Amino acid sequence: MNSSQQSAIANFHRLHAEGCFVLPNPWDEGTAIYLQRLGFQALATTSAGYAFSCGKSDGAVSRDEMLEHIRKVVSATALPVNADFLNGFGDAPDEVAANVALCVKTGVAGLSIEDSTGTNDPGLYDETLSLARLRAARKAIDDSGSKVLLTGRCEAFLVGSPEPFRTSLARLVAYSEAGADCLYAPGVSDPAEIAALVKAVAPKPLNVLVSAFNAQLSMSTLAAVGVRRISIGSGLAMVAWAAFARAARDMALNGRFETLADALTFSELNQLFSSPSRSTNPADQS
Repeated sequence: MNSSQQSAIANFHRLHAEGCFVLPNPWDEGTAIYLQRLGFQALATTSAGYAFSCGKSDGAVSRDEMLEHIRKVVSATALPVNADFLNGFGDAPDEVAANVALCVKTGVAGLSIEDSTGTNDPGLYDETLSLARLRAARKAIDDSGSKVLLTGRCEAFLVGSPEPFRTSLARLVAYSEAGADCLYAPGVSDPAEIAALVKAVAPKPLNVLVSAFNAQLSMSTLAAVGVRRISIGSGLAMVAWAAFARAARDMALNGRFETLADALTFSELNQLFSSPSRSTNPADQS
């Protein structure tokens, strides 16, 4: 592990210690660079955003493809990067451990392991296996000596579990005790339920996903109930796809091109990606 990764990991842990920050999700090197230049303090990959850019569905990207993608995003920015590492690309704990060890070597500052099987039946691994998988991820990180921040995810809301809040509450507490540094139940939207999750896992930080389904939530609202980290998942990628689709459909169906007037200028983007200092701290940029 090099000094750059050590520094990123230390900064990432510091961000989780107090306050609330937004962790946006680029899907390639260019979007990572742009987000850094806006002043965000850390980034996270998005499995869905990257998969869609490859013409694949979420979960259809192979482990090795994902590792190379993560490596490229890490290399594009000096900011801490959290890897959306899905279910660890394996069911058995030893598979998860081996793959987490490979993910750590990409230079990430953090990674998440979810308890979704990736299939509809069952939607979640049973709790005993989920805990074993998370402990395996924890041990792999500890064995690396890296202190990469581990996020434990409960996917109950996303897979349609019968009682997603109760399931998430119980599992996040268990994942915290199993060694997760940060806890995450993507899909929760009710501020009262979010506050209850914050209290249950305290003093460890809670991550909340904000996307189209709960975009009415604000950073101030989430910070007020104790949320430490706000991620966007595939949200930015979906916004980009929406703009692309509107413009393309208008051309294909109506022969019209007015939507192109909403584009960023060529010179703005060309100058951004021509900058030799793109991987430096954005706070140092003039």
